[in-house]
Amino acid sequence: MATWTDIEDDLERQRIELPSWAFGNTGTRFKVFSQPGVPRTPVEKIADAAEVHKLTGLAPSVALHIPWDRVEDFDKLGRHAEDLGVRIGTINTNTFQDDDYKLGSLCHVDERVRSKAVAHMVDCVDIMGITGSRDLKVWLPDGLNYPGQGDLLDRQARLGDSLAQVYAHLGDDQRLVLEYKFFEPAFYSTDVPDWGTAYAHCVALGDRAVVCLDTGHHAPGTNIEFVAMQLLRLGRLGSFDFNSRFYADDDLMVGAADPFQLFRILFEVVRGGGYERDSSVVFMLDQCHNIEEKIPAQIRSVLNVQEMTARALLVDRAGLADAERAGDVLAGNQIMMDAFYTDVRTDLAAWRVGRGLPADPLGAYRLSGYKERIVAERRSGSQAGWGA
Repeated sequence: MATWTDIEDDLERQRIELPSWAFGNTGTRFKVFSQPGVPRTPVEKIADAAEVHKLTGLAPSVALHIPWDRVEDFDKLGRHAEDLGVRIGTINTNTFQDDDYKLGSLCHVDERVRSKAVAHMVDCVDIMGITGSRDLKVWLPDGLNYPGQGDLLDRQARLGDSLAQVYAHLGDDQRLVLEYKFFEPAFYSTDVPDWGTAYAHCVALGDRAVVCLDTGHHAPGTNIEFVAMQLLRLGRLGSFDFNSRFYADDDLMVGAADPFQLFRILFEVVRGGGYERDSSVVFMLDQCHNIEEKIPAQIRSVLNVQEMTARALLVDRAGLADAERAGDVLAGNQIMMDAFYTDVRTDLAAWRVGRGLPADPLGAYRLSGYKERIVAERRSGSQAGWGA
């Protein structure tokens, strides 16, 4: 097994993007629970994200969601982020909260609705030009609840045409990141239900179209690390949306439900080159903290990813190859389990101290007074979030 000295420098390049919406009030389809101190504006969301980065050193960028994070001056918002030591990252589109999109957006049978969805995404590309963002992330709620509700083949054709219109507006250094989800809100058929469908559309679009793998967007039992490996092999893994789920898209904290799965995914990422210095894969959280405190949940989440990345880096890959050639099934599995069961927390605490970070970021947050300050400052106004 590799030693801590072998991997210490590799941890320097870990970057985990935070979602702005994780700091707002979110919930289930039944209820959104509010919390004191929740941000009211994108400016305050970025401030909370910067606090996470300040304490962990792992989260230098913040993804925005439009229109949730729309402001009059995105250049000013970008400067605000830089002043706090972070930057604006991925721009996420939203075609799932408008009445016009009840029967679809980019796949809709009505050209007027499709054009409206395309125009929204082009507007997001314009925002990217102002903020210096590279990635436009597209997740679609489009799908059918009943057989006969729509033409599956025609919807794919309309989707391809709509995506091509958006893709044509990208700059040379920008990417379209297409996300898939096997169900919800549509239950009979989803228009981008799996990595294969997303991959096929990306290949048709061009080299700057890549796939987003959301770890919660798979049926139970899916070998997600295989999907990550395949997309890396094909050169089309653009980003991760890390979270956990026990049943479906639960959006729980990454590593909470199945830390061993997170380890296996990150091992395939390391082995497949997705963690190399020149890799273009974005590691991002996509979580909705319904009952837990927002900032501590984000701190805990990025630390979970860091811990499992360290364990994945410790795997004796040469030993695995030897065991495979020898046909020694148990030896190969033992190598994986030895790395997974290695307790890296003390070493990571020392690693943080050596870089001027608190050994215990969660403890440092609780002692910092930041929570008390934002609760006092944010008593008036409307909290950010979505209603249920």
